[in-house]
Amino acid sequence: QVQLVESGGGLVQAGGSLRLSCAFSGGTFSTNAMGWFRQAPGKEREFVAVISWRGETTYYGDSVKGRFTISRDNAKNTVYLQMNSLQSEDTAVYYCACARSVGSSWSNAAKYDFWGQGTQVTVSS
Repeated sequence: QVQLVESGGGLVQAGGSLRLSCAFSGGTFSTNAMGWFRQAPGKEREFVAVISWRGETTYYGDSVKGRFTISRDNAKNTVYLQMNSLQSEDTAVYYCACARSVGSSWSNAAKYDFWGQGTQVTVSS
């Protein structure tokens, strides 16, 4: 059974940075696209970023373009989300997810097969 474990969340001041990690186990990491989503209180889950299984293709949600960077290390079975210029609007629980076949529906949460438990990111203004 695939397991995903996020880490790296915490409290940061506006304008600061955080790096989230997601460790993958129980499957073949290098054949999965990996995505990050987030959910703020009272809001729907929002697509943040995705990276293809080879790492050559990435997509980002409009609200994080130019500030967040997704990357992966297939040797370590880990995907990262570097978050810079954080704003209070970025406060949410961040989830990583994996998909064996997401195609062009990379922002559709229903296309992802397994999810982590989430890590809280709080940005103070």
